[in-house]
Amino acid sequence: MGQVIEGEVEHGRRLGRRLGFPTANLPVPEDLEILDGVYRSRVEIEGRSYAAMSNLGRNPSVGGVARRLETHLFGFRGELYGRRLRVELLERIRGEQTFATTEELRAQILRDEAQILSLERQEAGRTPEECPTPGPHGESPTPGPQTEKS
Repeated sequence: MGQVIEGEVEHGRRLGRRLGFPTANLPVPEDLEILDGVYRSRVEIEGRSYAAMSNLGRNPSVGGVARRLETHLFGFRGELYGRRLRVELLERIRGEQTFATTEELRAQILRDEAQILSLERQEAGRTPEECPTPGPHGESPTPGPQTEKS
């Protein structure tokens, strides 16, 4: 796929953080010709690469209106507000859905996370046994260089 979206991280409603999945929020043009949905993605910050999970869309389950890209970086610690990100959408996992409750939404995000981390392991040619057991959301180890951020 390889579609790239770049921009400066904006403040959101912090719903992702409350659900256990803090996200970097980037505005996207309304006419961006990429299907809305959840993607396995890769994020570049200041020359470092992170495996990530991105949602492109309007967040219909929580009354969202503006189209935006929300990206959760695996293994990242630090603040991203005001920083410039380069997000590459690698693979669409599913389309945007509407959930009746935030609990249903969170359960689906957990399934998305598991699927994306499995795809990351496959791409790296590693089995689950070769990878450390994933920690709570956002603390899951991913293949490739991972370093702490300020």
